[in-house]
Amino acid sequence: MSMTPTLATLVAHGKKAAAGAGALATAAALGATLLAAAPAQASPTPAAPAMAAPAKPYGTVVTHGDVLLERQYPSKDSSKRGSLNNGAQIGLRCKVRAQNIEGNTIWYLLRDRATWVSAKYVNNTGDVKYCNEVLRSKAVHVPAGKHLVG
Repeated sequence: MSMTPTLATLVAHGKKAAAGAGALATAAALGATLLAAAPAQASPTPAAPAMAAPAKPYGTVVTHGDVLLERQYPSKDSSKRGSLNNGAQIGLRCKVRAQNIEGNTIWYLLRDRATWVSAKYVNNTGDVKYCNEVLRSKAVHVPAGKHLVG
């Protein structure tokens, strides 16, 4: 049995997470279905050689603390799905306007997995398109083995 969520399931979960913010929930649910093949790049350790930056657009994590939390939807109220170290380079799939984090309303969907990070803590390189533009440009599905957990 496939564990791949349907768009309807993601929209339903998004509406619960957004607690009445329908536009945010729909953007999050639609954007969460977007995945690409390129993996995120972790920051190199002092003994390791520097890794090449991911394909554009990508971002570099610039937290004020140790890590940046990845979220299931673009909101601090959403479930935590992982974390990224300060200095990590990550592929960015697209962006949405959502919860305001210290004056910044942009959230990025990561390229290799269905998680979101606040743009407040990411310096982007390259043009990051809005998720609704990406959806219009091609058919999108969640590949087998890349399903959401939870």
